[in-house]
Amino acid sequence: MSDKKTIHIIAGGTISPVAPHLALAAPAYGKVGYQLARLCAEMMPDLDTVLHRTKMAGGNKLETNADVAELIIKLKADYGVKIVFMPVALCDFEVTKIDRTGWDRMASMDTMNVGKDRDRLETSRGYHELTLRPADKIIPWIRNGKLDPEGRYPVRKDIFLVGFKTTSGATEDEQYLAGLNLLKASSCNLVLANDLKTRVNMIITPEETRYHVTHDRETAMRNLVEMTKLRSHLTFTHSTVVAGDLVPWSSEQVPASLRRVVNYCIEKNAYKPFRGATVGHFAVKLSDTEFLTSQRKTDFNDLHKIGLVRIKTDGLDTVIAYGAKPSVGGQSQRIVFAEHPEYDCIVHFHCPLRYGPGWQDIPVVSQREYECGSHQCGQNTSRGLKTFYGGKIACVMLDQHGPNIVFNSKIDPEIVIEFIEKNFDLAAKTDKGYVQHGAHGAQP
Repeated sequence: MSDKKTIHIIAGGTISPVAPHLALAAPAYGKVGYQLARLCAEMMPDLDTVLHRTKMAGGNKLETNADVAELIIKLKADYGVKIVFMPVALCDFEVTKIDRTGWDRMASMDTMNVGKDRDRLETSRGYHELTLRPADKIIPWIRNGKLDPEGRYPVRKDIFLVGFKTTSGATEDEQYLAGLNLLKASSCNLVLANDLKTRVNMIITPEETRYHVTHDRETAMRNLVEMTKLRSHLTFTHSTVVAGDLVPWSSEQVPASLRRVVNYCIEKNAYKPFRGATVGHFAVKLSDTEFLTSQRKTDFNDLHKIGLVRIKTDGLDTVIAYGAKPSVGGQSQRIVFAEHPEYDCIVHFHCPLRYGPGWQDIPVVSQREYECGSHQCGQNTSRGLKTFYGGKIACVMLDQHGPNIVFNSKIDPEIVIEFIEKNFDLAAKTDKGYVQHGAHGAQP
């Protein structure tokens, strides 16, 4: 028995039985699984790679969605599991009712009579009408807390999850949005989206951007495995949420300068909702161990309603959060404030550089290797900062992601706003990401 951490790849298609010798199917024969297994063994030899094939792909155990769900349950119970790739094609529908509508029309048959063990359907009895319902989704529960109604299975945020999304005849933007929806709904760390007709491939990240848009499948797969290798070894701060009151945006604890800058960004549409939430973050340091920061999975355009989260550090890798989960950028905030004590405010949004009159030489650092919120992302941000306006502002642009802008709360906020206006296009989204048009008014 190896002590190595493991990579698990589930590949092939599944079926949903209707009657003896009749089933719905998601045809897939495991080619992607073999390709991933080869690349993982080549690029991550320090991990053991396990390929699980459905019967359709030449395996001998996995046939239905339920079989795949049972495998996921076992993987969630194994704390040696580090990475899960999900190129498996799960059957999207199941039959709930069969009506015979031929010459000797018979009574409807309920869901209990659907499946391998019911009577065989006979073509001599004419037309049969099948009622379908969408099958239950499996991938959302790989990293989250339950796969069954009783919720017996653990949260596994330590599993690095790679999802796959197939479209047919979509534009690149439509393909991107379909993949991003899967990523956000299922808490994936990466998603490979491919289109059957255009043959376009792209890798989508939680930062709401796309990498390696290409028609070359081998190139896309190799980069997917490389990004998985780089990002699966990152470290994150654990937030423990306890009872407590959120801090109103109008509170005196929120510096007027930070409130003015963030309100300006909101007014100019810097925070664009997707699935009801905005990305980015902002914070103020109250002391070396206490911060106010933005809330995770909320819409910052409603900031006057939702307020900020108070967090206290509890060692290097954990924080106590009062009343709600803090933004994933909290670790970046802690590292920046610790290494640059002259600053106590930070603002981050996902908008591109504006190359125009008055543009300043903003340093750009790579984001491809780092998931937002990791310690390494924070270190990358802190190392990349460059000062402007005589040291009143420091800034770095995370490539295909967005800027981190830091300043002291005693600054005239109009200086920060001038800097933002000169250097960033708040109406756009970095790297052609999702944009919801229409500015929001500033909040009090």
